[in-house]
Order: sequence, then C-alpha cells, then structure tokens
Amino acid sequence: MTRNRRVRPVTAARDAGSATAELTLITPLLVMFLLLVVLCGRLVSAQLDLDAAASAGARAASLARTDRTAPAAAEHAALDTLASRVVTCQNASVTLTGTLTPGGAVTVRVTCEVPLGDLVLLDVPGHRDVAGEATSPVDQWRGIPS
Repeated sequence: MTRNRRVRPVTAARDAGSATAELTLITPLLVMFLLLVVLCGRLVSAQLDLDAAASAGARAASLARTDRTAPAAAEHAALDTLASRVVTCQNASVTLTGTLTPGGAVTVRVTCEVPLGDLVLLDVPGHRDVAGEATSPVDQWRGIPS
C-alpha cells in the first residue's frame, strides 16, 4: 500500500494549452524551413534543366557540318531546351569549346542567373549563378566537308 501512495496521478489540468502554445511558437520555423526547401528545389531544378540544355547543345554541335555552324547550332538547341522547360533563368549564355575533328569531342557550357529575390520571407538577396556542362563525342567516321 505504501507503494501506491508514492505514485501521483497524472492530471491534464497542469498541461492544458501547452500544445497550442508550442505549435504557435514553432509555426514560423516550419514556414521558414518550407521556404528553404522551395529555395533548394528551385536551384536543383535549374541545375537539372541547365544540364539538359548543355547536353542538347553539345549533341547539336557535334552533329553540325562545319566549325562555323556548330556554335549557332549549340546555342539554338540549348536555348530551345531552356525555353521548353520554363526555367527561371536570366541572362543565359552558351559557350562551345572543342572542334569537329573526327574522333574528337565538343563541350557546351550553359550558364544563367537564377533570381532569388522573389522568395519574400527568406529575404535572400540577388541571384545565384548556375552552370551546366556536357560533352559530346564527334563521330570518328564522319566525313570532312569539302
């Protein structure tokens, strides 16, 4: 019987409303965390889209018939890919390195600025530069244009 006297009954009266107060205090942190996830998602999505655009540009450049037409083909393919994916990019640029020598490779680098200022509650200033790069081989048995 002495053992039963030591155990106090748990009452809900002392903790009444504490869950509501905790939820009220933690809600702004949850919102900030959610906005941080949106920020990271935007950057990752832009990175994937730039990688796809660079790959399309490199493939188009490797299929071009001359070294003069390859940069235009790469830029056209890369920018079309970015436009079709509705990327939130500003000032996109495409650079091509390499030549169309049989057995060689061409590399395309696509860069752009991803704006971050519209994520209001995070107050992230400015933009972030994101780049994607891809290399495509030039067919070893391709004919050299005359």
